[in-house]
Amino acid sequence: MDFASAAPSVVKSIKQRDLLNAWLRLFARTQTVPAVWEYQPARLEDELADLIYYTVDISTPTPRLTIQSEGTRISRAYGHTGKGIPLDEYIGPRLAPFVMPFYYECVARGLPVYSVADVNDIYGRVVAYERLLLPFHTDGKVCHIVASLKTFCEDGGFEIKNLMRGNDALPRPKLRAVIDRDLYHRAPGRIAAADIVEFADQSGPAVNAETVELN
Repeated sequence: MDFASAAPSVVKSIKQRDLLNAWLRLFARTQTVPAVWEYQPARLEDELADLIYYTVDISTPTPRLTIQSEGTRISRAYGHTGKGIPLDEYIGPRLAPFVMPFYYECVARGLPVYSVADVNDIYGRVVAYERLLLPFHTDGKVCHIVASLKTFCEDGGFEIKNLMRGNDALPRPKLRAVIDRDLYHRAPGRIAAADIVEFADQSGPAVNAETVELN
């Protein structure tokens, strides 16, 4: 499965972008993947229904991901809860080829992976399924992944119950990307330290951004 190289701006959902920015802030401090215990984004409680936490066992030839917690909306989409169950077993052999490669890429690269696919609800309505995977290290190895899963229907309402299992149509990939560019988070209205700001209408020297702050 091929993955495009992308910047954080590829993520469509504002809430997923906030989750990614929280990861980027941790990454930017040391240019290394953070530990999961460090990850405390703002308003995390509001997102728990759409988040899944996994542990990753890399002692086997193929990484083994086990569900540690599961959002209520995701449980409805798959038809049942999956805490304590390996991900490949939870989704089953029919969906595994369309799901597992994203997690394996996240583990192998140690970078966020973002994807968009179209799925159909039980009434045939097309629903966009947006997945953001964030890796976390322990002793330099990916040992946890946090997944944010969002659904969106341009026609408005849709049936989330059994969304991923309720019909014969398989997911139709629209985007597969590894976020490996611009791995920093710059707060709005500020210029990074040591950037040079030039004012076209002034004849004086350029001003170092350490002394300038934009409102």
